[in-house]
Amino acid sequence: MNTLGLILASNIIISLISFVGIATLLRKSLLTQKNIHILVSFAAGVMLTTAFFDVLPEAFSNLQINSGLKWVFCSIIVSFLIEKFIWHHHHHNDTHGAHPTTVLILLGDGIHNFVDGLTIAASFLVSPSLGFATTLAIIAHEIPQELADFTILVNSGIHRNKALFLNFLSALSAVAGGLIGYYFLKQTELFTHAILAAAGGIFIYIATADLIPELHKDQNHSTISEQIIPFIVGIVLILVLA
Repeated sequence: MNTLGLILASNIIISLISFVGIATLLRKSLLTQKNIHILVSFAAGVMLTTAFFDVLPEAFSNLQINSGLKWVFCSIIVSFLIEKFIWHHHHHNDTHGAHPTTVLILLGDGIHNFVDGLTIAASFLVSPSLGFATTLAIIAHEIPQELADFTILVNSGIHRNKALFLNFLSALSAVAGGLIGYYFLKQTELFTHAILAAAGGIFIYIATADLIPELHKDQNHSTISEQIIPFIVGIVLILVLA
């Protein structure tokens, strides 16, 4: 399969993950706090390791240190500002009906998936192995993320079937990001590595600001073991792939 085919296939898989909410339709018992902790801790390990041992080393191989660090720094700051904006409007609109919150969730998820598509395109344009590792990192994060989005949509009053469909439409932006990334980034190798540096910053932000703090909320002994083991498994898996 050529590079474009790999990019499209990976982003289609990312888009199909939006249907993970089907699991809650079939068996609500699957959406337990224990299972969520396992997924989140695994995703945190995968994303941190991918950023530091795969994405950023590749990005810095073709960028000056100062330039690369600026991309990493700016991506972390922008991620923080976007997240604060989304959370502010989400809580503000909770008292004004379901529609504003629904639009905001779908819009935020669409932008997020579009950036994922760009990241996957940039990774595969560098090498297939980097592309596969980056796709795995995004998948690890997307599963708990899509479950959360689906739950929010349903709790906002949307029927489960419609929530699945809307979530899938939002997720398709990853394919658009992949296509745009392929045709634009292959024209300039330097910008490809800049996107990788920014992606590394985003991965670090998601792991340290969203995923790991979520794990600290529950600190009983059984939960700690359920978090540490998947976290280490995620780290080792990416180290082997890298």
